[in-house]
Amino acid sequence: MQLACLDLEGVLIPEIWVNVAKKTQIDELLVTTRDIPDYDELMQLRLSILDKHGLTISVIQEVIDTLTPLDGAKEFLDWLKARFQVIILSDTFYEFAAPLMRQLDYPTLFCHKLEIEESGRISDYTLRMPDQKREAVKRFHELNFQAIAAGDSYNDTTMLTEADRGILFCPPQNVIDEFPQFPVTTNYEELKAAFLKAQGEITAG
Repeated sequence: MQLACLDLEGVLIPEIWVNVAKKTQIDELLVTTRDIPDYDELMQLRLSILDKHGLTISVIQEVIDTLTPLDGAKEFLDWLKARFQVIILSDTFYEFAAPLMRQLDYPTLFCHKLEIEESGRISDYTLRMPDQKREAVKRFHELNFQAIAAGDSYNDTTMLTEADRGILFCPPQNVIDEFPQFPVTTNYEELKAAFLKAQGEITAG
């Protein structure tokens, strides 16, 4: 009864906000959860930047429509689904993720929602719940599931800590330095091996 819990951006798909920054040439949007641990602080910064430059949801969705999953992500996800029940725990938004979920054959995704005005202005966002990645793993434990989790950023570390085993995937050096307890993987073959190792350790008890 083991679940695989994955972050989305940086693990299976490109960082959406980074690609929006490149497309619009607004460098202020390059900041991600790899840089700012406090998610609300990060999102309030992003919303203020969108307002400052007059960017609407349609502009962001146009960028998302050009994106594809990371090389090898679909194959890795298929491999993982053959061995675990897989749940994506992400701090993205359903309004952003839908086109990319289609390309990944619609894995189960828990994320957040945006508040969008008729004009297309993104006025706010609604969290499914605070620290939802960690809280989801806690609930899985209450249902007698074991969880192996993988992510790349600050906002994944509480999920990795709560899981029976946590794995970092292509993290920045600052996250590696601050969370040395988690094994680091740099490609999907290493991530597969880390999942199998974690599964063996949990099964062995």
